[in-house]
Amino acid sequence: MSSSGDDLFTRDDHIFENKELLEINHLPEEGRIVGRDDEIADLANAVNPAIFGQSPSNLLIYGKTGTGKSLCAKHISERLVRVAKEEGVTAEFAYVDCAQDNTETQAVQTIAHSMNNSEATDIKIPDKGLSTSTYYKRLWQVLDKQYGVVLIILDEVDKLDDDDILMQLSRAGEAGKLTDCKIGVIGISNKIKYKDRMDERVKSSLCEREFVFPPYDANQLRDIMQARSDAFKDGVLEPSVIPRAAALAAREHGDARKAIDILRYAGEIAQSNSSETVREEFVVQARERAETDRFRELIRGSTPHSRYVLQALAVLSLNESDEDGFRTTRIFDVYEEICRQEGSDTLSLRRVRDLLKEHAFLDIIEQSRQSGGSAEGSYTEHQLLEDPDVVQKVLVETVESE
Repeated sequence: MSSSGDDLFTRDDHIFENKELLEINHLPEEGRIVGRDDEIADLANAVNPAIFGQSPSNLLIYGKTGTGKSLCAKHISERLVRVAKEEGVTAEFAYVDCAQDNTETQAVQTIAHSMNNSEATDIKIPDKGLSTSTYYKRLWQVLDKQYGVVLIILDEVDKLDDDDILMQLSRAGEAGKLTDCKIGVIGISNKIKYKDRMDERVKSSLCEREFVFPPYDANQLRDIMQARSDAFKDGVLEPSVIPRAAALAAREHGDARKAIDILRYAGEIAQSNSSETVREEFVVQARERAETDRFRELIRGSTPHSRYVLQALAVLSLNESDEDGFRTTRIFDVYEEICRQEGSDTLSLRRVRDLLKEHAFLDIIEQSRQSGGSAEGSYTEHQLLEDPDVVQKVLVETVESE
């Protein structure tokens, strides 16, 4: 006898009360932003002139993933809009995810579209079909017609194809593009060295104020997770769960997103085990699942040779765990062996070097220039930022599923 469709689903969730609180894109209420009081105060100080309709400073915020950069930038922008309104100033902010809108045209279209109230302006901002310069013209019109001051957040600004939009936005006022509206740009990057490859003129305009967000420590991570613990039903979380998850995350990365992921996965493991409570042992399983899923997401859609190169670095990392990094030529030798095993032709050393650069851009690996002295000159070493066991496991699964 087959079970009816209704028997497949669990109607009662005995673990989660409000799972949304554990989603990455959930923006916490003011009281839930933990461990970033100093950074919030610094950002507020930098944009403070905007509440009086004056030009806010352009900011560049650095820090590793999951250190609260986007969260604090959005929070400050929302507060600014509210306080400016009380001062009689019409303010607004736009948010652009540059990993998604990575061309100048896409980014300016996104800003113009999100800022435009077409009933008030009588201006249309179509999804596509206009030249970049036309999108800019309409953006300036939209801003001048509606606002006294605007903040534009460019998240993962290092993913933009070029610096052109930074130049346009940061110099719009002095270039006479805007007459009534003041504009401030908040650039956010996971890469500390991003500024080094900026155009000098953009650097002088955009980097008026710079802020570095450090990784969270175990106490801060514990407070962050505690502030979201009402995602779970009363009494479900065993007391040791949050301290253990915080300690694991602090030791490995200080990344609040990953820490919250671990908490969510631990709850899901409790569900699938039909456990009445979320136990400490689930935290360790959850950490492995979170790392595996995150890495799987990073390499989704990558080419076979891109994966072979990563596998070569993972093999070296596992076999020679006392080494900090590996030269391109050593990785290439192992890559050639993997290609032979897979029955595939090898790419050139130059192409493998390019693939390693792509992995470094995604923060899967870290590259560093080393000096070999006068005898051999300088060379590049590559180090996995991911757990090599996780990398190996996911790559094997990916091959088997193809």
